[in-house]
Amino acid sequence: MFLQRTASALVRRSPARALAIARPFSSSIVRCNEKKWAVKEEGKILSFEEIKKDEDLIAPGAKPGTIPTDFAQSTGLERLELIGKMQGIDYFDMRPLDASRLGTLENPIVVNGAGDEQYAGCTGFPADSHQVNWLTVSRDRPIERCNECGNVVKLNYIGPEEDPHAHDHGHHHPPHEEPKTFADYVKPEYWYR
Repeated sequence: MFLQRTASALVRRSPARALAIARPFSSSIVRCNEKKWAVKEEGKILSFEEIKKDEDLIAPGAKPGTIPTDFAQSTGLERLELIGKMQGIDYFDMRPLDASRLGTLENPIVVNGAGDEQYAGCTGFPADSHQVNWLTVSRDRPIERCNECGNVVKLNYIGPEEDPHAHDHGHHHPPHEEPKTFADYVKPEYWYR
């Protein structure tokens, strides 16, 4: 009896709209009669050597009425990574950095990077002796030292010498300036270069 009264009291107190949940639904249709990218051969997987342009990283998609696989719908860097894995190439080199030694200025831990900037996580020496400190190495500043353990990492740039998209959009950006830190006011003879 007590449960019946409690349930009926809850129903009376709850707003009417909570009982009939209304979800708005809208859709839009986009039509494009122009075919921008030509699919090579249906089902053919391009090798790394055959990938020359951005359009080569556009997936063909799934056939109507089927569920697409990751490979059938992936594009861009994800597609490049999947193609590499299918051919036994670890495109992003996800192996952990060398933690068997402490990097020094004379013999730093090498970090490969294809972009202008690369992040490396330092957990100390011996490994896991402190929390992860993220170090940023760049083409302009390839050597960085961990504040906590003194481990030194160095960027080994493996990307293209020129940025292929630098001249595509018609305007030029001002060069990036590093923000001033206390290290900028240290005497030059104390710098590690």
